[in-house]
Amino acid sequence: MVAEPDVSGDRAARSLAVLHAVADPIRWAVLEQLATQCQCVCDLQEKIAVAPNLLSYHLKVLRDVGLVTTARRGRWIDYFLAVDAGEQMRAALPGATGGPADGAAPAAGTCVR
Repeated sequence: MVAEPDVSGDRAARSLAVLHAVADPIRWAVLEQLATQCQCVCDLQEKIAVAPNLLSYHLKVLRDVGLVTTARRGRWIDYFLAVDAGEQMRAALPGATGGPADGAAPAAGTCVR
């Protein structure tokens, strides 16, 4: 019998939230746009063909997991890729905090059983 994966705990929940956020094609497109420069919603709307309310929803998801941050500029809100967004995505991957027993990932080409 195959055991259910253990996805309990704060780290697993955080990892799954980040991976879920980046797995959506619209959110990925937003991240690609923000990787080059900060942008307001109106700029993003011109580049990502979705309804304004849907774009706002996807930006909220990305903000909630900490991949996107904002800054108010008068009546505009600019969206930025979080400084540590890449690290957050890497940290969400299995094995990112270390591997088996000694805390280090196994060397390439080796199998730990």
